[in-house]
Amino acid sequence: MAVLELYLVRHGLAGQAQASRDDRLRPLTRAGVRRTRAVAKRLLALGLRLDGLLSSPLVRARQTADVLHAVGVAPRPKESALLAPGGDFEEFLTWLARWRRRGHARLGLVGHLPDLSTWAGRFLSGEGRPRLVLKKAGVVGLTLPSRGTPLGRSSLFLLVPPRYLL
Repeated sequence: MAVLELYLVRHGLAGQAQASRDDRLRPLTRAGVRRTRAVAKRLLALGLRLDGLLSSPLVRARQTADVLHAVGVAPRPKESALLAPGGDFEEFLTWLARWRRRGHARLGLVGHLPDLSTWAGRFLSGEGRPRLVLKKAGVVGLTLPSRGTPLGRSSLFLLVPPRYLL
């Protein structure tokens, strides 16, 4: 099994949350779509091509994943409830082990804070720390080891806010 590059992408800029509206349906703003597209184009120009892309089922995350696909960074995204707020990290690890056995090398996850930050911390330290600051449409890149648990044994190779990709 090869080393895996895991890219954690926070959804783009979305409209304000409103108590009267289901937050799962909150979309990206026009500016959020533009900025996410610009980030995706820059990632593509830097040579990033993903073998797979999972997205939270929330609209703003799904729209972000669709932009990554439309620009050519990733294949068509698959929705996963594991990436919704409060998703089950242990269940994700089980899914990831199966996915890796198919020989894939680069996976993208589109989700939300604080979960993406906490997940990155678990890969890096074995715990929910360190908590990384991940701006909207920002990207964290982790290298997971080829064998054994990735918890506490993964390496950070990319932590970039969108302004550095624009």
